[in-house]
Amino acid sequence: MANDINNAETPVSENDDQIVKRADVEAVNKAEERSLYAPRKKIFPQRAKGKFRTIKWFMMLFTLSIYYITPWIRWDRGEGMPDQAVLIDIAGRRFYFFFIEIWPQEVYYVTGLMIMGGIALFLVTSTAGRMWCGYSCPQTIWTDLFIAVERFFEGDRNARIRLDKAPWTLDKITKRVLKHSVWIIIALLTGGAWVFYFSDAPTLFNQLIHNQASFDAYLWMGLLSAFTYVLGGIAREQVCTYMCPWPRIQAVMMDEETLAVMYRYDRGEPRGPHKKNESWEGRGDCVQCRQCVVVCPMGIDIRDGLQLECIQCSLCIDACNSVMEKIGRPQGLIAYDSLKNFERRKKGEENRFRIVRPRTIIYSVILALVGSIMLYTLLNRSMIDVNILRDRNPLFVQLASGDIRNGYTIKIMNKSTAEQKYIVEVSGVDGISLRTEDADEFAADGSPIVTVSRDKLRSLKLYVSIPRKELDSDSADITFKVTQIGSDEEDVQTTTFKGPKL
Repeated sequence: MANDINNAETPVSENDDQIVKRADVEAVNKAEERSLYAPRKKIFPQRAKGKFRTIKWFMMLFTLSIYYITPWIRWDRGEGMPDQAVLIDIAGRRFYFFFIEIWPQEVYYVTGLMIMGGIALFLVTSTAGRMWCGYSCPQTIWTDLFIAVERFFEGDRNARIRLDKAPWTLDKITKRVLKHSVWIIIALLTGGAWVFYFSDAPTLFNQLIHNQASFDAYLWMGLLSAFTYVLGGIAREQVCTYMCPWPRIQAVMMDEETLAVMYRYDRGEPRGPHKKNESWEGRGDCVQCRQCVVVCPMGIDIRDGLQLECIQCSLCIDACNSVMEKIGRPQGLIAYDSLKNFERRKKGEENRFRIVRPRTIIYSVILALVGSIMLYTLLNRSMIDVNILRDRNPLFVQLASGDIRNGYTIKIMNKSTAEQKYIVEVSGVDGISLRTEDADEFAADGSPIVTVSRDKLRSLKLYVSIPRKELDSDSADITFKVTQIGSDEEDVQTTTFKGPKL
């Protein structure tokens, strides 16, 4: 049985000494090739089957469904408002996310989400290593998809290797053309889905197929499609090794208790081929089948220890477990483990997985704090936004009555989904008076009332006058209060009133 496993993908006909020498030579070659950029060696990952491969298929289906379907989800915001659930409206300077509407001046919400995403990534990495890279990273998802297409047309690992070395025949050309054609279709769908997030999806789709869309839409769709095709289909593991900065900074978030995909050398060594009915006494469980290597999309050997190239996709675990099952040995020769557990087993202690520790607690607290602040501000944010600009030329005007007058431009933004009326009041100094010609009506006390359409900004020119005798310096603080009629919504702004020097 073991011989069948050893011969499944990489036939092993050498004796034990030859295998050891070959492994030593490969180790030396790997050490020599570790430079800034090594010549690329084509990788033909074999299809893996098992628990982790199933999880990866599920994650691919789940994440791609979200990406491709989300622009088509509708959300009723009322007449005249966009009904796309998730929309980045550049022209209208809005970001719509279901019931949430974010204005340009509320970019701190986006900043908060980015901070939360970063802290969540730190937390996941400190807990379970590069789990993001192995299961959820867009590069991993699309590379998996492109490899699946390649495998469909060209066969599994051995068939693809033979095809790659074979001369260009009609069969080879046909398979390559079909593969790249599907890759291009996937790339176009990917680029098209992305531009749908920036415009109404059904409308833009109709414009694209009838060649009526804007040049920008075609440009960005083309660029994103090209990037998807090159990065997912051609570059593949090169992106993770040379373009992505995360492998080089992840070690800061990891410690000896962090879980990662590891080869348990304390159980697997010394390694070597094993024949049926041979004793396992005095040797490890690793039978040198190299199944962990041939399924790796990065082309590395997990038995060499933790490596920058490892994206922790866990396919080597599935491959090794299937071999262990066939030869009657316990699974878990390659598994999620921590460096600390190697020390524990050496001392005869049981494995422990300490998820709760100082760094994970700190990351969790920061994540919860930022999330709570964002949730509180989102639930309590005002539907009014007021901005006041004081005239600077001239700073003030002295009227015939002796009063001092300042001019102000007040901008009222109605963030609600209905037309609203607002009353503007000013206070801070005795004898203060307010005049404007832009009001729609006036309250009983003379305060101006203005109407602002939903989701609109309106500017008003206001003149504030104060008796000269009420000013005890050349500057005084005054307060503008804008209140939405019929509700408790209000915005209070304090500014300065300028006068002549005493």
